[in-house]
Amino acid sequence: MKYTFQVLVVGGGPAGLSAALALAKCGATVAIAAPPHRPTYQLGGAGFDRRTAALFGGSIALLKNLGVWDALAPFSQPLEAIRIIDDTGSILRAPEVTFRASEAGLDAFGYNVPNAALTDVLRAAASAPKSGVTVIDTAAVDSIEIGEHTATVTTREGERYSAQLIAAADGRNSICRAAAGIGTKTWSYQQTAIVCAFSHSRPHRNISTEFHRTSGPFTTVPMPGRVSSLVWVATPDDASQAMALSTDAITAVIEQRLQGLLGTVSNVGPRAAFTLSGLTADTFAQNRVALIGEAGHVIPPIGAQGLNLGLRDAAALADCVAEAANADVGNPDVLRAYASARAPDVASRVWGIDV
Repeated sequence: MKYTFQVLVVGGGPAGLSAALALAKCGATVAIAAPPHRPTYQLGGAGFDRRTAALFGGSIALLKNLGVWDALAPFSQPLEAIRIIDDTGSILRAPEVTFRASEAGLDAFGYNVPNAALTDVLRAAASAPKSGVTVIDTAAVDSIEIGEHTATVTTREGERYSAQLIAAADGRNSICRAAAGIGTKTWSYQQTAIVCAFSHSRPHRNISTEFHRTSGPFTTVPMPGRVSSLVWVATPDDASQAMALSTDAITAVIEQRLQGLLGTVSNVGPRAAFTLSGLTADTFAQNRVALIGEAGHVIPPIGAQGLNLGLRDAAALADCVAEAANADVGNPDVLRAYASARAPDVASRVWGIDV
């Protein structure tokens, strides 16, 4: 059996789900192919994503337009200020600086959102009967054939789906990108990011604090209550040692690194470590495939730019499809418009984070 849509999104992460919802809202016939989903945020079991992301104004506006922010807000925390502390140990130490959203006329710079909660809420919205999105539960997409007028996806279960446009949200090892013949540039850093959440005795006052160290930033981001998430960038050796520490030992290290800022640290949650690397595609659209999220760009978790970039991809693709004068939403004009819209934004963020 072969099913046909205007747009088929491959990949069920936040960027892909946002793209599917945004495209459906623009009136396109949309399907999303992704593995079956079980809500995980409240479970916190094996495989639970410990990461959070600071989502800025444009991303929050998108989530509000998609009708999911009210469900996500209870899990999120506003970022009203960003504090930067020089912790390099230099003789000439830079002064501590705090940037407040109120100084820019804003209530908050953005919100710290757990990745798992974001995925759960977006998947529930896409699965709703009136979403306009057809959800295809599949173990994997095995192959993609790109023709003159459509591209056809074959799932591991043997079902075939055709679409005028493939929105590739299938990650850094994207098979959609490979099928479209889009090359990439990749690089790696001698750094590893450790992420976890922890409780503390002093209030965070909705302030995100970045301790800038020679090996990388040690950043706390507020969560609801007296809880913060941690992104600790270290050398691979230091990260391995930190991951091997007992809960009591890592609690003491975190408290010492915070220099008393948040008081007594407790309830340090399970830790996860991610090797830092980078990737950027040679173009963001070609041969009926548009790249979304990490299929088009991968950057380290510095400055909270990665997921925000992916959500901007989703919004930009929906805009380009909505503006298409041709009923064929995968035609070269749409692809060129999308690639041109995303290239400068991605390039500037990749360059800035690399520096």
